[in-house]
Amino acid sequence: MTSLPLAVTPGEPAGIGPDLVLQTAADAAWPGGLVAFADPEALARRARELGVMVTLHEWAPGAPLPSSGLPVYPVPLAQPAEAGRPDGANAAATLAALDRAVEAVLAGHCMGLVTGPLSKAVISDGTSRPFSGHTEYLAERAGATGHPVMMLIGGNLRVALVTTHLPLRAVPDAITGDKVIRVVRTTAEALIEDFAIPEPRILVTGLNPHAGEGGHLGHEEQQIIEPALERIRQELGDRAHVEGPVPGDTAFTPRCLREADTVICMYHDQGLAPLKQQAFGGAVNVSLGLPFVRTSVDHGTAFDLAASGNAGGGSFREAIALARTLAANRARATV
Repeated sequence: MTSLPLAVTPGEPAGIGPDLVLQTAADAAWPGGLVAFADPEALARRARELGVMVTLHEWAPGAPLPSSGLPVYPVPLAQPAEAGRPDGANAAATLAALDRAVEAVLAGHCMGLVTGPLSKAVISDGTSRPFSGHTEYLAERAGATGHPVMMLIGGNLRVALVTTHLPLRAVPDAITGDKVIRVVRTTAEALIEDFAIPEPRILVTGLNPHAGEGGHLGHEEQQIIEPALERIRQELGDRAHVEGPVPGDTAFTPRCLREADTVICMYHDQGLAPLKQQAFGGAVNVSLGLPFVRTSVDHGTAFDLAASGNAGGGSFREAIALARTLAANRARATV
């Protein structure tokens, strides 16, 4: 398993994703074992703009890897990509690169998938289909039967989310007992198998200030979250320890974090604001509940930095390293 390459998609071709792929491939201090699913001409043009020397080799699933350079599975763009200037005409090809990468991973040609940043607006406008994010799209393409969960990892934090990219006004209606149970279950299983953490300790936040304060500041804790946590505790038994709901403003205190392997939060900013304050630029996005390992960067397309040579690659390299670790752990857990 670990001898297989990782599939890498640069994401939005006008953003910094191509820079991250090329700069990593050109760094002699980093091992090979990456295959880019992208337009070779677009990568070559960006390499020239960056002044990066990388030899690109056309690659097909099952073919041996070259001894040097970057193997590329060619997925042509509809229009030449200009750094910093997104073009909706390339949205379909950007998704096609993801599709080909998923196919290669599911077929056993790659050990996992590392994705560069996408622009949800460009994809939605360019394909006339709503696009809420990588996690949901990959779950659909992979035919995942479970509930995919978005987790970010950085510093000493692992943060998973019950709801992801929703307007804040829509969050309470999106939180159901079944959804809380599915997220806790998926997170527990991933911590055990992919992260090799026996009997993980999971801390779950409430939705409202002070976790509802006994119903005085909201009823979601009493009516939805607490009953769901009691049900999942009974299901998991001794396999995992689930605590909550705890107030969101105390979940990230040192005392609480010492007693937790992960924190599950009810909505996007509740969990990711403290994580990014601690680890932005070096955190990793992980999709739990997929039939393959997928990691990604913790930042967006940064059009203003594309082709400038100033794109920091810390998060991308952390994503590569974590994907390899998770793939190895999953392989051992399934033997």
